[in-house]
Amino acid sequence: MRIQLNGQERATEPGTTLARLLAELGLDKVRVAVERNFEIVPRASYASTALAEGDRLEVVTFVGGG
Repeated sequence: MRIQLNGQERATEPGTTLARLLAELGLDKVRVAVERNFEIVPRASYASTALAEGDRLEVVTFVGGG
């Protein structure tokens, strides 16, 4: 199945959850914010949010600094 991730087309397996996608990308779910189809996804929902064909995701990583 095809999704858009930060403006780039990406193939993923049907039934992939948002948590699984983040793990595949090597991202810590605590350090990112995710928007799916223009709506923020609550962190508590990552494991239960199954991706669908054509979903548009924006993943932003938090960076600390001083």
